[in-house]
Amino acid sequence: MLYMTPKKILFICGSLNQTSMMHQISRYFGEQECYFTPYYADGFINFVVSLGYLKFSILNGPFRRNTEKYLRDNNLKMDYRGISRNYDLVFTCADLIYPKNIRNTKVILVQEGMTDPENLMFYLVKYFRIPRWLASTSTMGMSYRYNSFCVASEGYKEFFINRKGVQPDKLIVTGIPNFDNVKQALENDFPHKNYVLVCTSDARETYKLENRIQFIKDCVKIANGRPMIFKLHPNENFERATKEVNMYAPGAIVFTSGNTNHMIANCDVLITKYSSVSFVGLVLGKEVHSYFDIEELKRLLPWQNDGTSAERIAGVGMKLLEAANVAQEEINSKLDLTTA
Repeated sequence: MLYMTPKKILFICGSLNQTSMMHQISRYFGEQECYFTPYYADGFINFVVSLGYLKFSILNGPFRRNTEKYLRDNNLKMDYRGISRNYDLVFTCADLIYPKNIRNTKVILVQEGMTDPENLMFYLVKYFRIPRWLASTSTMGMSYRYNSFCVASEGYKEFFINRKGVQPDKLIVTGIPNFDNVKQALENDFPHKNYVLVCTSDARETYKLENRIQFIKDCVKIANGRPMIFKLHPNENFERATKEVNMYAPGAIVFTSGNTNHMIANCDVLITKYSSVSFVGLVLGKEVHSYFDIEELKRLLPWQNDGTSAERIAGVGMKLLEAANVAQEEINSKLDLTTA
């Protein structure tokens, strides 16, 4: 490997899932200078965040607080908004917002998990160029500004090419951390077994439409008398959601925290709407009910590579750094010849 002086690498985080993925990738850059930041924006959006708004998003509120706590608990160096130094490489978990200070830097986008359904807002973004963040994660990959986009599977590679218009040469199938070694969830100490598990969403908290009462009734119908467990989304209003479950699914157990993968490993049936946890259930051979087409989800299943995705993604970054180092060496060589 070509010798390189230590490089500065910024990891842009988001939710706890995204943040833990970035942390895992960073562990393979032991000789480099790694810094982390919660997700951030420029201009008007940053101004709105500074006023205390957008608490439902990864820019602010519980998501940002949980990310900052994770970074502190793991003794990771933080550089909020990446403004304290110039970076040689950036890893980001989303490109719905593409900050100005990384636009001239080599960037690797890493798929977090499932993307949102392609609704009317998605097509407005695609054809009328309105801001991508208005369509949420359905526009993942559509900034087209990054150097490489690391994705979960060959199925997702085709998905991003055909549905999002991503250039094939930018897509690299690496698998994604947290979804690449699902079988390890089978070894757990979760005390319950043989139940119907319902993983809820934060649709209402993020100003999307959801008929939660009807959803619960549908889940009860699928359960057909079997024990039920509800695992609430971490961004939900727990008090409201728990009251609804108690009213329309009496006797069901409600969890507001805990290892979701362990709960899925021990269940017989998994019910969700638009969540990446569907992949966990499908890999483990569970009966899965989702608002997405199950056959399509099977085609998209993340690569199970025994937990090596973070190392593979880091390898993509090292190749970019090495290529940049070679280019700089060539420039320095030419400068030496002209001054000789």
